[in-house]
Amino acid sequence: MPTPAKGPRLGGGAAHERLMLANLSAALFEHKRITTTVTKAKRLKPYAERLVTFAKRGDLASRRRVLGLISNKGVVHELFTDIAQAVENRDGGYTRITKIGNRKGDNAPMAVIELVLEPVSAKQAVVAEATSAAQRDADKKDAEKAEAAPVAETEAAETEEAPAAEVAPEAAATEEAPAAEEAAAESEKDAK
Repeated sequence: MPTPAKGPRLGGGAAHERLMLANLSAALFEHKRITTTVTKAKRLKPYAERLVTFAKRGDLASRRRVLGLISNKGVVHELFTDIAQAVENRDGGYTRITKIGNRKGDNAPMAVIELVLEPVSAKQAVVAEATSAAQRDADKKDAEKAEAAPVAETEAAETEEAPAAEVAPEAAATEEAPAAEEAAAESEKDAK
């Protein structure tokens, strides 16, 4: 983990801040959302997101590293199984901070920090579904064309034979016409 920033810390010392962030992140992973001050939420966000990144790796070294920070094995198990699986398609931004106003007693600005477990984008999911549907339709059309191709070839062969058959009677008729003209001319000669 990175060393804490110099200057004023959340609880006094660096060790106290590390323990506080570890406890806040354990509560966040257990309850999926917690209400805290804006300052604590802003300090917790990178800490918790880094732990989620370790959980997405899922190997033994990452699990041991997280167990060194969070002592509750049940929370670590939930982080590595449920939360890591829910955010596996997300490239970052695992937490969301929402300001909710000031606390009544000391007027401290409060915020809700929560895990973002929804799919990456509903719009992207719809686009992916439409793309896959279009691909399926294209595959079906290709299959229909492949089935229709032999039928079209047989029809083309029949149409090629049919004009030859049509040409033959026309050619015979054209051959008969001069013969008929010659016969008529001979009959005229005989009549004279």
